[in-house]
Amino acid sequence: MNAPVPPVQSRAEDLARRFAEVYGAEPDGVWRAPGRVNLIGEHTDYNNGFVLPFAIDRSALVAVRLRRPGSEPDFEREAEADVVRVASTYAPDGEELSRARFSVGGLEPGGVGGWAAYPAGVVYAMVHSSGAAVPGFDLLLDSTVPVGAGLSSSHAVEVAVTVALNELLELGLDRPRMARLTQYAENEFVGAPTGIMDQSASLMGQEGSALFLDCRSLDSETVPLPLARHGLEMLVIDTRVVHSHADGGYSARRLSCERGAAALGAASLREVPAGTSLDGLDAETRRRVRHVLGENERVLQVVRQLRADDVGGIGNLLTASHASLRDDFEVSCPELDQAVDAALAAGALGARMTGGGFGGSAIALIRRDDEERVSAAVLAAFAARGFREPALFTVLPADGAGRVRLTWSRGE
Repeated sequence: MNAPVPPVQSRAEDLARRFAEVYGAEPDGVWRAPGRVNLIGEHTDYNNGFVLPFAIDRSALVAVRLRRPGSEPDFEREAEADVVRVASTYAPDGEELSRARFSVGGLEPGGVGGWAAYPAGVVYAMVHSSGAAVPGFDLLLDSTVPVGAGLSSSHAVEVAVTVALNELLELGLDRPRMARLTQYAENEFVGAPTGIMDQSASLMGQEGSALFLDCRSLDSETVPLPLARHGLEMLVIDTRVVHSHADGGYSARRLSCERGAAALGAASLREVPAGTSLDGLDAETRRRVRHVLGENERVLQVVRQLRADDVGGIGNLLTASHASLRDDFEVSCPELDQAVDAALAAGALGARMTGGGFGGSAIALIRRDDEERVSAAVLAAFAARGFREPALFTVLPADGAGRVRLTWSRGE
């Protein structure tokens, strides 16, 4: 099992101190945005369907300070007024920080690479989607959301930057508007054809609850997910197989869904009623569509059971979701399948891959008393197959993004 994650407050205080060391001035504040686990509802979001994610107690933090002309000796020139300097504690081996810089006025899709593309994408979206006047600023990032694990580490960064700039620039954007803005950043700047789910969960999550989101209307409501009261835990199994939403596999699945909807005379698969005959589709498209239609029904059933306080009873639906993702949507991988199979064999109530697939993480709904046994079984199964050792940790539903109130200042 991984070491416990430090509390957000202490992380934020440390990040503010580090910011002052790096940039020579205090930040205007520190903002947090959580990663997410999608309980169920995979590849339904960009099909205008239903999803049921929850924000987790692992988060990205950003310390931000707007550029103030004349206050920084190396940024006196007018030409540097819209320069953004970003740094991250997620740095290559042997380096203290990973750094990048870009000009607000010079941003073009694909023009910034690596992790810096996510804050750059938010700036691009604010300028081009919202018409905001974004000045230069300094930013320092720290995150405890595992990268490439399917827990939405990139969206956590984007959401943290979005809520920070929304507050500092007094843009007055509400949570649904900020979710659409970060989707614009992903789609138009980063080049990843993602839906609206991840950023919505990061923005609108509530402690002890999942977020039931209609991706067509963007209506959402919280659904109780009282794991602790039922003696349950959600075990995350990070396979360490890194995935990317910007790769061809994700795009191909989305295009297949669009072709299926068009062939069925619908604007999206959300408009296709359950039970519709799929006989006229080619075999591959039929499998893709069958997954999406079935997954929407599974989401609705899980919501009904959670409202009835039947938390343990959702396990079979989680497992059915994985089988559909593996066989019909074909986005699993041997490591994810092994994680699910080993967890179920060791007593998990249900298990499934979570996230876009092709790597990342699986989740297992387990009894608290079974955590050690299930974890040991997964580790043993991976070792027997010669797979890289996975990272195992439990998560709880957490609150969505916001400012972290600091008690520290450089002058104290």
